[in-house]
Amino acid sequence: MRLFLDTSSLVKLYHEEKDSESFKNIIVNSSVSSIFLSELTRVEFLSALWKKRRQGELTTEIVRQIAGLFEGDALQFTFMPLDNDIVGSACDLVSKYGLEGLRSLDSIQLATALALKDEADLFLTSDKLLQTLLVKEQLPTATR
Repeated sequence: MRLFLDTSSLVKLYHEEKDSESFKNIIVNSSVSSIFLSELTRVEFLSALWKKRRQGELTTEIVRQIAGLFEGDALQFTFMPLDNDIVGSACDLVSKYGLEGLRSLDSIQLATALALKDEADLFLTSDKLLQTLLVKEQLPTATR
């Protein structure tokens, strides 16, 4: 199985939080051959970890350990470049779904997912709006 993960679902694989188990089960119970991530995820992932540090959920040492694990795992992921096509598609998606609350970074994640519609078999997010929009765009998602 070929998976697309947005940052919210990726974080759940590295830090225990609500729904982490369901995301881990999908990974473990599927024959995963590829995991696709937006290049944006590199920045968003670190930002999410440091936010957890600021909120007192993680220590600085744990943030650095998780970041190191992610960098070590990065060779196993296929990072999709943030190119002009993705940015253009993200702009179109903000125009299409802006009233529903689609914001800039999630529009890039959604644009990346759409660019992978013929490459990935399953699209995972823990973001409720992004989940709704993946369904609207007829991309296969998992129900948790």
